[in-house]
Amino acid sequence: GLSDGIILDADGDTTISADTDDQIDFKAGGTDIMSLTATTATFNDGVEIAVDDLSDALTLTSTEAGADNAPILKMYRNSSSPADYDYIGLIKYVARNDNSEDFITAQHYAYTQDVSDGTEDGGFAIDVMKAGTVSSIMTATAVETCFNNGSKDIDFRVESDAYASALLVDAAENAVFVGTTAFYDTNAIFTVRSGASSAYTQHLSNTSSSFSSTMMY
Repeated sequence: GLSDGIILDADGDTTISADTDDQIDFKAGGTDIMSLTATTATFNDGVEIAVDDLSDALTLTSTEAGADNAPILKMYRNSSSPADYDYIGLIKYVARNDNSEDFITAQHYAYTQDVSDGTEDGGFAIDVMKAGTVSSIMTATAVETCFNNGSKDIDFRVESDAYASALLVDAAENAVFVGTTAFYDTNAIFTVRSGASSAYTQHLSNTSSSFSSTMMY
């Protein structure tokens, strides 16, 4: 029998053993599932943590008293053949629809753009579900930050203290609005409004440039 551990089933392939000094190994069906040392727990397969209430399912705690980042969650893609545009560390937010099917509500992930030693570049992306399809909301790379990279009908809007749409890129209208969301020239591709009155509005269109009154810059 097993001299340095415990056999847990009749055929002897599910065990808890210490065949390596200062390490405890767990096997199920002859497969190494987990090992424990004084400082590290290593899992060799997927891990699921399940709760049936509103308590935290996972908490990472650091008692380090310095000013550096802690605790640290490391997503490590240890590839034997790294290549440009390898995807890394996908995090999915999954829910159920009204037909008892899982769907991704949102996800974010990192990826490599350039794995050349000394000139490495990386990227980060955020997607959301839109009308049944996972769609790109934002990508950030070494050269640009792009919103609505998938060219969907998804607006980009910035609020100020006084305006709900201090800046609006309207995807459906292919137009940019500043301080307003309304066209005063149906050909406009850029509309600036100053104050509450439409009397102070500047339009730039693909056919003409017009204004309702003088605006100062």
